[in-house]
Amino acid sequence: MSYAHWEIVPTRWKDNDVYGHVNNVVHYAFMDTVINNWLIDKGGLDIHEGEVIGLCVESHCNYHASVSYPEKLSVGLRVGHLGRSSVRYEIGMHREDRSELIAQGHFVHVFVDRSSRRPVEITGPLREALQTLMVS
Repeated sequence: MSYAHWEIVPTRWKDNDVYGHVNNVVHYAFMDTVINNWLIDKGGLDIHEGEVIGLCVESHCNYHASVSYPEKLSVGLRVGHLGRSSVRYEIGMHREDRSELIAQGHFVHVFVDRSSRRPVEITGPLREALQTLMVS
C-alpha cells in the first residue's frame, strides 16, 4: 500500500502491556496522533479556537505483528474517501524501516461546528490539504 504522508512515532515504556508488547489500545492513539498532527500542521485545523472540529465516528484496526518499547513505528497516512463533511483516513503502521506491517486500520472524522456539533461541509484550505492525501 502506498501512503501520501509518513511519520515516525516512538513507542513509550508505558505502551507495553503485561505481555511485553504495545497494547492494542495504543495503536488507536498512534492513529489519532498522526492524523491530528497532520491536520494541525498541513490542514490548518485550529483544535483550540477553530469553529470547525473533527469528531471520530468510526475506527478499526487489524493487527499483523507485535511491537515493543523502545521500537519506533513508521506510520503511513492517506485518505481513502473524502465526502462532503466526512473523511476516511487509512493508516498503516510499520517497523521504522518499513520492512514489516505491524497494523493497519481506518479512522473516520466528521467535521462539525464546534458549538452546535452539527456536520459542516469541508471547504477551502482543509479540503485542499485533505485532497493531497488521496492516493490512487
